[in-house]
Amino acid sequence: MAQTAEAVRGQSPPAPPPPGPPTPPRPRRRKIPTPYLLIAPALVLLVLVQLGPILQMVWNSLHSYTVRHLLPTAPAPEWNSFAHYATLLSDAEFWMILRNTVVVCALMVGVTMVLGTAVGNLLHRLPRWFSVTVSIGMMLAWATPAISASLVFRWLFLPERGLANVALDRLPDWLVGGGWLDYNWFLEPVPLFTVLILVIVWQSFPFVAVSVLAGLKSIPDELYEAARVDGAGGWRSFWSITFPMLRPLFALLLVLQIIWDLRVFTQLYILANSFQNKSVYLLSYYIYQQGFSASPANYGMGSAIAVVMTVMILAVTAYYLRIMIRQGETR
Repeated sequence: MAQTAEAVRGQSPPAPPPPGPPTPPRPRRRKIPTPYLLIAPALVLLVLVQLGPILQMVWNSLHSYTVRHLLPTAPAPEWNSFAHYATLLSDAEFWMILRNTVVVCALMVGVTMVLGTAVGNLLHRLPRWFSVTVSIGMMLAWATPAISASLVFRWLFLPERGLANVALDRLPDWLVGGGWLDYNWFLEPVPLFTVLILVIVWQSFPFVAVSVLAGLKSIPDELYEAARVDGAGGWRSFWSITFPMLRPLFALLLVLQIIWDLRVFTQLYILANSFQNKSVYLLSYYIYQQGFSASPANYGMGSAIAVVMTVMILAVTAYYLRIMIRQGETR
């Protein structure tokens, strides 16, 4: 056997087989663009519904487009060389309204996120049947139409007969002061924005609370038990376990709340009930006032303000899409 193996090792490797005739290249399979055909209707609809109005809005903002251009025999709107944007940038009222929009939006988003997170944690500690019952009740508030909720809060804060005014008037003067029965909440920016924030938070925090509750259900209880064994309290457990585990959820909720609260219009329209005091305007309110309620209505200026607001929302939306794409890559 050793001699045989030695003889085999001494032999040269077998020669490769002679090359045969060249094989013809396989015809490429034609790819059927099925995915593109499936999303084509949605893309066409998106272009018609979203992109078309946005382009029209930008075009209006660059022209002197007013009510007289709606007449059948009126000339075409004139190019204004960015005059609307120059007017906005040099207008102190616009900057005041933009500042009010950012501050009020930040307060609404901040209070909604903190209250929603606290309520979500509280629901997680309740018995299951009680948590479900409270969640359903809160979602009814979230599903309430904006007009209905705004009218209810306006009635609550009406002078002389509003429940809030009557209750504050009956409290001791040394505690809350006097003269609450005739106090009008809807004339000055601070009291009006306070009521507006109450309306928005009342309608928004249930969505955050239920979302946080769903996220808490996905965290293993063993992590919290281990934290308790190590002596961590509720506050430490939240920042060491809950917040890191639910960071993507908090980011998405934060971005969505910013987008929704920047577009608040109906609630302010119902509460303010007039367009006399510009100090209580927000950007969405200012667009309507310039584009439709002013005399005469200036569609070009209203469109220019809408372009500014759209850019702000698109910037937040871009961050939201970035979060979504990162989540898809990590799965």
